[in-house]
Amino acid sequence: MARRFTDAIGLLNDLLNRFESGAASPIAHPDYPAFPSVVAADAFLKQIREAESAGVVSIRWGRGANRDQVAHVRLASAEILYRYLRRTPASRIAQDAAVRLVAGAAMHDSLKNSASQVAEVWGRGKTWHGFASSDVETLRDAFVLAQAILANKHLGVDYKTFSRRTVGHSKTLERIEGAVVRLLSGILEFPPGARPREALRAIGLERFAPPLLIAGKIDLDGADLSGISPLYLGITPKEADRVRFREPPAYVLTIENFASFNRHIAEADPGRLGTTMYVGGYPSLATQQALRTIAGLVSEQTPIFHWSDIDPDGTWIFHTIERAVDRPIRAHLMSVEVAERLGQVPFKKSAPARCPPHSGIAALAAYLAKDGAKTLEQEELDPVLPEFH
Repeated sequence: MARRFTDAIGLLNDLLNRFESGAASPIAHPDYPAFPSVVAADAFLKQIREAESAGVVSIRWGRGANRDQVAHVRLASAEILYRYLRRTPASRIAQDAAVRLVAGAAMHDSLKNSASQVAEVWGRGKTWHGFASSDVETLRDAFVLAQAILANKHLGVDYKTFSRRTVGHSKTLERIEGAVVRLLSGILEFPPGARPREALRAIGLERFAPPLLIAGKIDLDGADLSGISPLYLGITPKEADRVRFREPPAYVLTIENFASFNRHIAEADPGRLGTTMYVGGYPSLATQQALRTIAGLVSEQTPIFHWSDIDPDGTWIFHTIERAVDRPIRAHLMSVEVAERLGQVPFKKSAPARCPPHSGIAALAAYLAKDGAKTLEQEELDPVLPEFH
């Protein structure tokens, strides 16, 4: 659609905007029906003629009855127009802003590359994920926070304290966490479908670690729980080394979904043959460390299972736990057969976890990477005991 104007300076700025966006010789048109008066139209024409005389634009006139009207205005020289409007080129603004993004800080090479990419986008007069070149100071905080995460300064610190210590304000990370995750996504591995807060939680940055829920014949160091029968026990992940098994569990099962966790311990294993743990979706770094601790308390002969949704996120959670415990784990109710029998093809396809062939979820991940693969939420399935014999 043709761009039409009644303001000459607005027209000239629009020509530069489109030039910065990549148009070699952009054109614009007067909006004659929209002029409030003949006087306004004459003033517009006078300004355009002055710009033509300065070598800024070329004018194409109409024909026939409209020969005294401007048909369109074409950019003749961007360099002259910048001076004519006393406007700084977006490329120069972008270069200056990009320098400020990483100035005075030792940055990871990938972050330096990201700063160059941001400058390239800004140089075309565009925004980078909603950040304009005028937002350079805000985006700089995102770079500083990302670098601090790469330096592991977030470990053992809660979300707001990390933000305050790093950039001087406790709520900054909360406001720009999306930008921080985008900067880190090419360096760190995040869950494929995770929101920014979930992605940061997966690498150990969270407000406070959620409790780890455990069901089974367990005690805590210094506390004999054999006299009571709680449905499950909730502890902070850092207390996992206090867990003691009253007798060796027949299996260990981690579950992503809270409803499925409750149903499993109430319906499938009311006698507590095994130890069942709720990991709360994407397992936080604290939860991963707790799972590693508890896995180390059972023998190598005790099978460890995981139960998630049959979808790309489920494979990511499985493989994350698999790496956390550093031993083979088995998929529970997560198979190609179950997907084909009960699942549906999703509207939006995403990539499953990248895992080696020996992974316990490799077959399902390979299936989910194919066109037409079906997915299934674990809540659709009734709980059953894993095949631990």
